[in-house]
Amino acid sequence: MPTPTDVLLARFLERLVPLDPVAVWAHGSLAGGDYQEGRSDLDLVAVLPRPAGIRTARAVVTLHRALRAEPLADRLHCSYLAPDTLGDAGRAHLTWAHEHVLSRPVTPVTRRELAAFGRVLYGAAPDRLLPPVPDAELGAFVVRDQREFWRPAVDRPRLWRQDIWVDLGLTTHARAVITLREGRLVPKREALDALPGLGAPAEVVEDVRRRRYDGPGEPPTEPWTVHRAELTRSFLAPAIDALVTAYG
Repeated sequence: MPTPTDVLLARFLERLVPLDPVAVWAHGSLAGGDYQEGRSDLDLVAVLPRPAGIRTARAVVTLHRALRAEPLADRLHCSYLAPDTLGDAGRAHLTWAHEHVLSRPVTPVTRRELAAFGRVLYGAAPDRLLPPVPDAELGAFVVRDQREFWRPAVDRPRLWRQDIWVDLGLTTHARAVITLREGRLVPKREALDALPGLGAPAEVVEDVRRRRYDGPGEPPTEPWTVHRAELTRSFLAPAIDALVTAYG
């Protein structure tokens, strides 16, 4: 029996047909084997015949709004590329995410994910269209992301009372360390396994693991969210500084 994820992807592809896609790929946990239905995002890339103009942008908005009644539709994110612009890693592309139209690049991490384990939903495979991402480019992006996005965010205490910041802050850091040390990308489960060895607070790691794999459970108490935020920030600040010093 098809899962809600299967149904949503099938209906997305059906509605995409009028835009004449060249390829549609999944990346992130949906492709990497760590997908948790109802908790993981559905991260997609669609390659259209030409760069998106106003008409295409309107068609994309209409497509995604038509899917809103489907379970999990709010978790479906898709960037829209074109063959002529695939090689420009710094170029911003039309993207639907968090139920809005955005313009953002498809990062070197995403490009490497697609090459390594991208899931083909339609059309050509990623390695037939995407240029390879050199190790130096991948490493430079990972360090820059830690230095310019995550390190300033650590200095904003209120952010870290939210589950999403704790979860992504910790797993992104662990993945960055593994990528820089070993040159490979890992799923969130492996990142969580690595965090205690990096010095992350065990009680926070287990909290993230429980919510990701066992369900949300009881809502957290205010004292716990405050304590968890401080533990996370106290770990991440020096950990990111050390990473940037070593690799930046």
